[in-house]
Amino acid sequence: MTATDPRPLIEAKAVTRVLPGVVPTVLVREVSLTVTGPSFVAITGPSGSGKSSLLYLLGLLDLPTTGEVVVGGRATSAMDEPERAMIRLSTLGFVFQFHFLLPEFSALHNVMLPMRALAALSDGEMRVRAEGLLDSLGLSGHGHKRPDQLSGGQRQRVAVARALANDPPLILADEPTGSLDSKASEQVFTILRDLVDRRGKTVIAVTHDLDLAARMDRRIQLVDGAVAADTGARTAVA
Repeated sequence: MTATDPRPLIEAKAVTRVLPGVVPTVLVREVSLTVTGPSFVAITGPSGSGKSSLLYLLGLLDLPTTGEVVVGGRATSAMDEPERAMIRLSTLGFVFQFHFLLPEFSALHNVMLPMRALAALSDGEMRVRAEGLLDSLGLSGHGHKRPDQLSGGQRQRVAVARALANDPPLILADEPTGSLDSKASEQVFTILRDLVDRRGKTVIAVTHDLDLAARMDRRIQLVDGAVAADTGARTAVA
């Protein structure tokens, strides 16, 4: 599936996530949505509304209690973990609020990590691709630096480069500007916007920043784990 394929990139079908306990906690409640690309989708809502929980379900980092997540036309609930891991590597890219770069590795080698896991390129090809991604994000000459030698905005751009390492059609971002100052936040937002407009990617981003959300193509608002509003959607919530 390509980023411009008219078929859905990802679907949630009546997805619910419940944490078991003496008093079970419902994190996500009967969410159904369809996302096609390219598009820039915001998931918004108050603290505790289930935004990150929904993103982790869409990213196959967590499993729904009931319902189904379909990626590229493939239902994922019955897959084993190696199958889901392969989809994460080949189809999904992840950017988190805190970059989660490995501190002992250079920026270049952090970007190469997903490529090594997928094992589709030679070492030389991986290096060339990683250098090209860093260059395209304004980090030319910084590939040899460790994360602690980079600014917060630079670290987040390395994280974006890592998310793009295997050229996935879909990027999932959890508060990607949440830990940045206003200047770095705008730089990262511009990069994500560019991924959609110029590279044909689809980006689904959890954000508490309503000003940034208003500049995205579609806004999904969650309240108490359920979809309360979905504006700008190409395909409405089922």
